[in-house]
Amino acid sequence: MYHKLQYISQGNTIEEQLYNIHQALDAGCDWVQMRFKNQTAKDTFKLAETVKFLCEEYLANFIVNDNLYLAQQIAADGVHLGLTDMKIEEARAILGSTKIIGGTANTFEDIENHVKNGCDYIGLGPFRFTSTKEKLSPILGLSGYFDILEKMKKNKLEIPVYAIGGIDLKDISPLMETGIHGIAVSAMITNSDQKKKLIQQLNEKLYANVIV
Repeated sequence: MYHKLQYISQGNTIEEQLYNIHQALDAGCDWVQMRFKNQTAKDTFKLAETVKFLCEEYLANFIVNDNLYLAQQIAADGVHLGLTDMKIEEARAILGSTKIIGGTANTFEDIENHVKNGCDYIGLGPFRFTSTKEKLSPILGLSGYFDILEKMKKNKLEIPVYAIGGIDLKDISPLMETGIHGIAVSAMITNSDQKKKLIQQLNEKLYANVIV
C-alpha cells in the first residue's frame, strides 16, 4: 500500500527545489511529487534527473507532476495528472501497467471517472484555500471529504484518497476520520524549521489507527 504522506516540492529554481526535496527526504519523507511549473524543458529535465537519483538513494517514491513524457523519459515511479492535463486512460496506455498514475479530483464524479480509467490514487481537494496552487477548484472543507468518501463507500469505489490544500497539523486527525488514505502537503514541510520533528508528528497522526 502507498505511503500516507506525500511531499509536493516547492521552489522557483533548480537549487531551491533540490534543497527543499533533499531536506524533506532527510527528515523522513518517502514520497516526493516533483512540481516545477512554468520552467524550461532543459531545467525541468535537469532537476528531474537529480531528484530521481536522490529518491533512489533514500528509497523514496518519485512522482512527476503533470509531465507524463518526462516521467517516461527518466523512468520515474509515476506521474500525477491534474484535471486539465492528459486523460488518465491515455497516460495508462503510454506508461503501461507498472507505473503509478495519480489524478486530481474535486468531486465524486471526478473520482468515479479516474477509477474507471485506471488511476492508482486520488489527490482530492482543496481542503482549504492555499496560495501554493493557481486556479483553485471549489474548497471542500471537512464536510466535503465526508460526503465524497461516504458516496465512495456506497458505490463500492476503492482507491487511496489523499487530502490536499492548506492542511495543518491539527487537521490530520479529523481528516483521517473521513476515511482518506493520507495527505499531500507542500508548504507545511517546506516552511518548517523542524522538519524531522514535523514528519514524525505527521506520521504518528497518519498511522495512529493502523494495526501493524
